[in-house]
Amino acid sequence: MTPDASRDHDLIIVGGGPAGMMAGLLFARAGCDVLVLEKHADFFRDFRGDTVHPSTMQILDELGMLQRFLKRPHNRIDHAEISWNGRMMEIGDLRHLNMPAPFIAMMPQWDFLDFLRDEAAAAFPSFHLRMEAPVVEYIRKGDRVVGVRLADGEELRAPLTIAADGRDSRVRTLLPLENLGAPIDVFWIPVPKTTSGSALRGAVEGYRLIVMIDRGDYWQCAFVIAKGGADKVKARGIEAFRDDLRAAAPDLPNLDAALPNFDHVRLLSVSLDRLTRWWMPGLLAIGDSAHAMSPVGGIGINLAVQDAVCAANVLAGPLARGEHVDGLLAKVQERRMLPTRAIQGAQRFVHERLLRPLIEGRRQLTGKPPLLMRLLNSVPVLRRIPGYFIGHGIRQEHVRSPAAGSK
Repeated sequence: MTPDASRDHDLIIVGGGPAGMMAGLLFARAGCDVLVLEKHADFFRDFRGDTVHPSTMQILDELGMLQRFLKRPHNRIDHAEISWNGRMMEIGDLRHLNMPAPFIAMMPQWDFLDFLRDEAAAAFPSFHLRMEAPVVEYIRKGDRVVGVRLADGEELRAPLTIAADGRDSRVRTLLPLENLGAPIDVFWIPVPKTTSGSALRGAVEGYRLIVMIDRGDYWQCAFVIAKGGADKVKARGIEAFRDDLRAAAPDLPNLDAALPNFDHVRLLSVSLDRLTRWWMPGLLAIGDSAHAMSPVGGIGINLAVQDAVCAANVLAGPLARGEHVDGLLAKVQERRMLPTRAIQGAQRFVHERLLRPLIEGRRQLTGKPPLLMRLLNSVPVLRRIPGYFIGHGIRQEHVRSPAAGSK
């Protein structure tokens, strides 16, 4: 774009998570001068999801980056199974997907973000990333956002700012928010093991539910508890907690050694909400800033990446040409609201119809598994249906933003 004394960059992105880093890469690829501001000194965080779905890897493939991504350490999950009161059933199969990567790549999110940073910095000279740069305020001129103010008082200006800094984003004080409610929280627990596999497993026993993600040398376990119930669980003691885990998943190994106390048990406070308007002049929210997702389905990273791709498809070309893009911001929300509503609707259904009665003790999941699970287990071809939706998601995005050239 033509230099302008009233701007420091074409685009400022607040937050260096999956949505922010992917947006930064794509807008820089289109020729925009982009600054990503991340408040922390590195990307290492607890509770960040690490499921990279086939739809996200297809984006990397369209950018010519997939093979480099897959050279980084990761585990692969290509099917889903559930233990229902001790009966093991396979209920989803990704192995037949006609996609560049027909599996879920399990990679710590900080490694995924490091990868996006390295790719953007190596290829696109107009990509800039600043760490330890917390944004404390959006600068407004009339009804427009024209930039941001950092904690040290520095002001940075751009014709467009994208908020991609998660469910605690300051943008949520500027735009209307709808809280859909979440009756659950989750305890994250790593449990070492000796054999490697490729499954995503759920386990149900009575009033207990646990999800187990195979990470090669350990199970990453998510144990569902009632919202706000962490202190009550801890008050019963670690032995009672281990007994609950054993009851839900009897094959979890060496729990006494893995969990001598609660030091390795991490609490994830679950939220489910969305902005009813994602934009105002000069500002767009994407990812968790626009919609906080439940961990049900493990879809948060991939929905955020799809938001970033859509935003670049709609906005990057016009922004790089120096055009005003305020009139285009609503188009991003219009396209991405459908998958947001659909996925949050499904998560809310699971919350209210399955998880709330379970954790409140009003419904014990005993007896035969539901008919749908029995059908999926009995008819292998039917498992491709949930596999398709896991792989493609809803309203899958493809890279259509321009490529202005690289280093």
